[in-house]
Amino acid sequence: MSLEKDSRRTRLLDDPLAIRAMAHPVRLDLQSLLGREGPMTAADAARRLGISQALASHHLRQLAKYDFVEPAPGKDNRERPWRLVSTSQSWRDAAATPEGAAAADVLEQLLAERALERLSEWQQQRTTEDAVWRENAGIGQSGFYLTADELAELVTEVDALLQRWVDERPIDDKSTRPPGSRHVSFTHIVTISPEKE
Repeated sequence: MSLEKDSRRTRLLDDPLAIRAMAHPVRLDLQSLLGREGPMTAADAARRLGISQALASHHLRQLAKYDFVEPAPGKDNRERPWRLVSTSQSWRDAAATPEGAAAADVLEQLLAERALERLSEWQQQRTTEDAVWRENAGIGQSGFYLTADELAELVTEVDALLQRWVDERPIDDKSTRPPGSRHVSFTHIVTISPEKE
């Protein structure tokens, strides 16, 4: 369910080792931070995340090893910032192998846990938010019967709706953010019930 068309911004993950490398809380935090703030050094990232510079450096090197981040131009030869290589990843084909499926399971579980944490944080703050933010955030639930082809069509349509914002406002490009905009995390979880016998 990748959302971005630009081959530089989108990455199809099919290597279980790369998927497992991404499936780490600090590495996900670093990628998120680089996406929101743009290029930064390990020292700056460490301060923002409340971790040691050595830990930030280690995880940035691991992300670089699997091509999730890369060195960015610095102000001088001493500054060594990092930037995202891609802003969207998909691992939809990883389940083709048992190793890939296991790695995708670990990553998806971690991403789901983080989405639930963000939901809990939102629930605690939403009473102080303007009505337009309150009325359009939270959880919606729908259940219905679809064929496999209809499900594929639905996912494609949802991705197409989101694509406009992904294209117009790349997460790592601050210049595309209009005044008053805020980071919105859109997580959709699709599950399929087993067939009845």
